[in-house]
Amino acid sequence: MSETKFIYNNYEIKEDGEKIYFEYDFEIENIAKFNPRHEILKKDFKWKHLKSNVLKNLVFNLGMVEAISYYKATCSKKFYIKCGYLNDEQSKWFRKLYYLGLGEFRYKNKINCEEEEEFVNFISEGKELDLEDFNEDQDGILIPVGGGKDSNVTMELLKDKFENVNPFLINGKENSYECIEIAGFEKNQIIEVNRILDKNIIELNSKGYLNGHTPFSAMVAFLSYTICFMLGKKYITLSNENSANESNLDGTNINHQYSKSLEFENDFRYYCKKYLKAGNTEYFSFLRPISELQIAKLFSRFPKYHNVFKSCNVGSKQSPWVWCGNCPKCLFVFTILSPFIEREKMVKIFGKDLFEDESLKDTLIELCGFGEIKPFECVGTYSEVRFSINKLIKDYQNNNQKLPYLLDFYYKNFELEDVNPEILKDYDTKNNLPEKFEKILKENL
Repeated sequence: MSETKFIYNNYEIKEDGEKIYFEYDFEIENIAKFNPRHEILKKDFKWKHLKSNVLKNLVFNLGMVEAISYYKATCSKKFYIKCGYLNDEQSKWFRKLYYLGLGEFRYKNKINCEEEEEFVNFISEGKELDLEDFNEDQDGILIPVGGGKDSNVTMELLKDKFENVNPFLINGKENSYECIEIAGFEKNQIIEVNRILDKNIIELNSKGYLNGHTPFSAMVAFLSYTICFMLGKKYITLSNENSANESNLDGTNINHQYSKSLEFENDFRYYCKKYLKAGNTEYFSFLRPISELQIAKLFSRFPKYHNVFKSCNVGSKQSPWVWCGNCPKCLFVFTILSPFIEREKMVKIFGKDLFEDESLKDTLIELCGFGEIKPFECVGTYSEVRFSINKLIKDYQNNNQKLPYLLDFYYKNFELEDVNPEILKDYDTKNNLPEKFEKILKENL
């Protein structure tokens, strides 16, 4: 951790005829200043409470998450807050988010820090806001959409079950808009936010300052909660599955998907209720009780999305978004869907048969849990991947078909496991689904 000071100077809420702006002022003392912002497209939505202290408090707290993208350049041990106030419990809450949310970042940058208290110290120098009572009725659903199979399943299962349902996009890509259109929503129903990063952080990265993965889903949590307050919405239905709870290194709490985990979800729900006081909006993952494998099976039933969905992070840097066909995420999605979608269609979706790509051998080993680490991507559990691989091998053998390279490699080097279909019936009761949402999910399993 650096002896430099990170300073959260200010936040502002502005608006014009087309947009609402959340603007931030951060700095690393004597090194760089940063002014990122969020731009919310107003469209014809009825935005409320723009002058309220509750909204100011929401935007201030959102800034604590937005700051992570800039704080990480130096990991300054002292973090000064000049525009607001965190009490001891709030400071501890954010310290945990920074520590675990940057777990992969710490691992890859070889930052040895065993205790959260050693990582960052928040020093509040601003005033605490007086929050007015808020008792307004709220209804409607916000569905964050990322363009992958999971959020498409959530959209498909919920879109016709409730009124006042809106997809939510942050820096939406072309394929995400296509998925939303396929689901039956009009463009004017999409709640859109542009997240504008300050380019100074890119310059610092080019100079060798620290860089790496941040807990993006934590930012989605605070931003979506803020949007719901301004629109009077009741539910934020995430699409994080049970598999997101597994760490990337056995015996550690280093988890690429920490801010998608149930642990973070529970922490965030607690924080909202105690410190944000923005009504009764409920934040939960609709798919939490089930696995990536079960989601893949559900997704296979909705072929209208199959040629459009994307979730490859490497390919997301291209326009249009593509499957790169060479990364852990691509191989994982190809593997998890293959038991439920015929081979010819999978090859069409990805542009090639990934099981014939010899360069992906080591990636397969890691995805199956036979390597040192689980790939730092949003991928499922070892048991899910091995189930898919073993089922595919047995299906090929039963049909007297030649095994593609990766399946043949697995067959020759690892012991085959029993394919127990009961894994497709698993249901984790540790979740936050309201009863009416749980009923819909169970009906579709």
